This record gives sequence, structure tokens and C-alpha cells, in this order.
Amino acid sequence: MDMITVKDGTKIYFKDWGSGRPLFFHHGWPLSADDWDSQMMFFLEHGFRVIAHDRRGHGRSTQTFLGHDMDTYAADVAELVDVLDLKDSVHIGHSTGGGEVARYVARYGKGRVAKAVLISAIPPTFMKSDKNPDGVPKEVVDGIRNGTANHRAQFYKDITIPFYGFNRPGAVVSEGIQENWWRQGMMGAATAHYQCVKVLSETEFYDDLKIIDIPVLVMHGEDDQICPFPTTGARSVKLLKNGTLKSYPGFPHGMPTTHADQINADLLAFIES
Repeated sequence: MDMITVKDGTKIYFKDWGSGRPLFFHHGWPLSADDWDSQMMFFLEHGFRVIAHDRRGHGRSTQTFLGHDMDTYAADVAELVDVLDLKDSVHIGHSTGGGEVARYVARYGKGRVAKAVLISAIPPTFMKSDKNPDGVPKEVVDGIRNGTANHRAQFYKDITIPFYGFNRPGAVVSEGIQENWWRQGMMGAATAHYQCVKVLSETEFYDDLKIIDIPVLVMHGEDDQICPFPTTGARSVKLLKNGTLKSYPGFPHGMPTTHADQINADLLAFIES
């Protein structure tokens, strides 16, 4: 397997397919690089080099108890990017991975990253607070913590329903999509996923977004039941120097999977623009 060992000894798994301009994909909680299969296959066929990693504690990376904070997540990415010597790249993040993109690009992207994409992403901040009065209530976040710590196997099946909008009238439920989400989630460490709930819910990205000056596409489903559109995507674009918002009526949080054809086409148009 392709692995690098970062400074604290954690092994980070990654996929690196093809050649051409590099696209680096950052997955959401509690998934893995496999969540990007639809995008990686599409862009591989279009002549791009596609890279995705398993965040520490997730997927095939080391099930470490340490380093579960956004600064360390971004530093892990920076080490991998340096090893692969990626330049003129596009970094694309979904959900928690969108926060990772924002932190990485703001701190390490100068001279290496040409464009970025935030899809259904957590920035500028996720949980309700004085600064974010319309955010996700703490009791909802606590429910995610409880489910992850105490009955993860069932909770990971249950959360796929709102994640993909399968609870909406007329939705076509895909058992394969649900089982693939569950498979990815159960590969990782429960402790890493538990700690990552704090990271995704409490980390603020206001300063990161303000620093970023490259073109950034913000893509968000208007029926996102995980990262509500008005409090995440719509607000993120206002903080960016060169941001563009593309919203999708009726699309769910997991739209890169449920609506891959549309998302891939829009990503390609942005990357080639």
C-alpha cells in the first residue's frame, strides 16, 4: 500500500493514480479516500492525476489516539503534498474535508495550490454559538458523539438516511451506497471518529477563509441535512476574496455520490476555467 510516515510516526495511507495536473481529494467524517471513487475515476479518465488520503485514524491510516485537531490534519496533508511534490494542484474537500482544505490552503498552499473547492463543507463553523447563532445545536452534536462512542455500528447505518437525503419523499434508497458508507466508517478507529466530532463541530475557519486568495468554488446542496446551507456554504463564500457559490436545490449532503454526474461536470468546468 502507498503510505507515508509523518513527523509523529503516524502512517497516512493514500491513493495516487494517473498523471497530469494533480487533484487532491479530502474526505469527510468518518469516511476514507474511497468516498471519492466516483470523482477519481471520472477525472482519471479526463487526464488528471488524482490523489486522496485516509485522514489519521480513518480508513487504512494508523488508528492513533493523538493529533485529532484541524492543525494536525492540515500538517499531515502538507507532508504528503511535499513528498509527492504536487504543484499547480486543485484541492477538493467534502464536509470535514472542506475544513481541512481551508486550513491547508491558508497555511501551506502558497505556490502549490492553484484552486480549491469546498463541497457541502463545514466552514466557516458548524455548531451553534454566539458567533454562529443559526448553527447546528450542541445537543445534535452530542448525539453524534454518543452514537459514535456507544453504538457506532447502528448509528453509522442510521446516519446514512439524512446524509444522502433518503428520508425525502420520492428518494430512491441505495443499499449499496449505505453499506459502502458503513464499511468506510467501521474501518476507522472509534476514538479517532469521536475526537473528530469535536474538530468538525467546534473549529472556526473565519481567518482561514479570509487569507485564501486563489479561486475557490463553494458547492452546497440546499437540502443539506448535515451542514445546513445557510450557515455553512452560503456564509463561507462571503469571506473569500475570490469565491464563487454554486448551490443545488434539493441536493443532499452526500451529493458527490448521489449526484456524481452533475457534481463532476461542474467540478471539471471550474478546474478548466
